[in-house]
Amino acid sequence: MAGRAARALSGRRGGALKIHRLGLRPKIISVTPQNILNADLHCHSVVSDGTLTPEALAERAQVNGVELWALTDHDEISGQQRAAAAAKARGMHYLTGTEISVTFAGETVHIVGLGFDADNAELRQGLYNTRNGRRERAQEMSDGLAKVGIRGAYEGALKFVGNPELISRTHFARFLVESGVCKETADVFRKYLTEGKPGFVPHRWATLQNAVGWITRAQGVAVIAHPARYKFTPNEEYALFTEFKNHGGQAVEVVTGSHSAQEYVQYAETAIEFGLAASRGSDFHSPDESHTDLGTLPFLPGTLKPVWELLADRIQ
Repeated sequence: MAGRAARALSGRRGGALKIHRLGLRPKIISVTPQNILNADLHCHSVVSDGTLTPEALAERAQVNGVELWALTDHDEISGQQRAAAAAKARGMHYLTGTEISVTFAGETVHIVGLGFDADNAELRQGLYNTRNGRRERAQEMSDGLAKVGIRGAYEGALKFVGNPELISRTHFARFLVESGVCKETADVFRKYLTEGKPGFVPHRWATLQNAVGWITRAQGVAVIAHPARYKFTPNEEYALFTEFKNHGGQAVEVVTGSHSAQEYVQYAETAIEFGLAASRGSDFHSPDESHTDLGTLPFLPGTLKPVWELLADRIQ
């Protein structure tokens, strides 16, 4: 496997990387050696809106064959030390991670940060400021649900929150499933928590420039997460990628849990167009809710530069 990151990973093992079978091959050419790495660089623990501890996630990742892992809790890095220690104990390599919520063109966009210094004061303060508005928003969401007969939603959602600063729509969804309002969390979002529904409350997050700046000044790499999920026009999406690159962003998630095979191709082409590296991550939250498990995605297409090649010196 070529490249500094590959040499670092294989060298620490004392041998070459294991070759995996490709479960689903996007049609854009082939997989090259530097991309044959079971890296999962996007998932969530109880520190934000996941249901497993960092230690349990590390165990699940290792069992599923993950070789390079990152825990990317929303707007929070307090689980990083636990995750890194758990990865080391299980023989996995690790990159620090987080997922920062930003507002762009009136939509919430997520920017994953990888390989940063978790002790960086500017990054920690920026994440704290981003978390700060969640409780007020949650109270407003609860008020909206109460107007359609769903009472006590704020208190109910708190039962599912590991960190009250990070209460989110997902926690409300779990409460509504538990209380029998809906059968699945996806139904809750569709009926109650998306724009125009009674429990939806918009939130203005950090700016794109701030989020990318916090990550890069902490020696990390900024990544646009799951770009196919955003409801942008072609012009708005072009503006997002252009501004992201201009602010110092370096990568985009191409292979991720919410992308189809066609979208792997689409965003591989986008990565090439904008000169971005490619990332791979399941966006795993819960064994009961996530459609894609840790470590089960296809490999990155071989035409792309993997983001871990940019982070060779940051891999633990």
